[in-house]
Amino acid sequence: MSGHSKWASIKHKKAATDSKRGQAFTRVIREIQIAARQGGGDAERNSRLRKAMDNARALNMPKDNIEKAILRGTGQLEGVNYEELTYEGYGPGGAALLVEAVTDNKNRTVAEFRHLFSKNAGNLGELGCVSWMFQKKGYVVVPTEGVKEDELMDIAISAGAEDIQEEEGAFMVYTTPEAFDDVVKALQDAKVPMEDSKVGKIPQTYVTLAGKEAQQMLRLVSALEDHDDVENVWNNADISEEEMEKFSE
Repeated sequence: MSGHSKWASIKHKKAATDSKRGQAFTRVIREIQIAARQGGGDAERNSRLRKAMDNARALNMPKDNIEKAILRGTGQLEGVNYEELTYEGYGPGGAALLVEAVTDNKNRTVAEFRHLFSKNAGNLGELGCVSWMFQKKGYVVVPTEGVKEDELMDIAISAGAEDIQEEEGAFMVYTTPEAFDDVVKALQDAKVPMEDSKVGKIPQTYVTLAGKEAQQMLRLVSALEDHDDVENVWNNADISEEEMEKFSE
């Protein structure tokens, strides 16, 4: 899973940039609505809604905005009907991509995604073409500074974590989707700092990219993540820190 931590770091840093652009506000409102629609408006019984509300508060979203989003999700207020969709395809060098999106117009969204893939040396594929390469898992990113690995391991494993790996200045705590909430709560109770936490799609194998293909892949992922309808982009590209630094320049 080594390549994933690199992408987790990029996604975490990029989230801060997105919030400045205003994209994060829109995305978290949609996530609150969908979570409330699927699991109800009680955050105590709906972990997905609770996480979305925590994200909204982290962005200093007004309480009234959060409450209205919940009411729209439960149908108590009229609002836009969003649909969750997953798109699959191939990037440069045959790297696999899963794109999770939320849209109110899937015909528009798929046309725009197809254009982004084609423009950046990729191909939008059929449903199921790459999803078999990914496994659904929870992960928590814990900064290494001030955190002792043995103590972190005791807390996380006792709560149900599967594995802990140290990479790129962070500990990656992996869990099953079922154990994710318990692990996050245990870390919160122990006041362990967390940079990111999510249930996502982790690749089972990686494709190493370098040079032109690496830069094309980074441009494709960046373009997809900049799209207003995109929630998450998962991929199996293993790209060096040097290539990532070159792209960021």
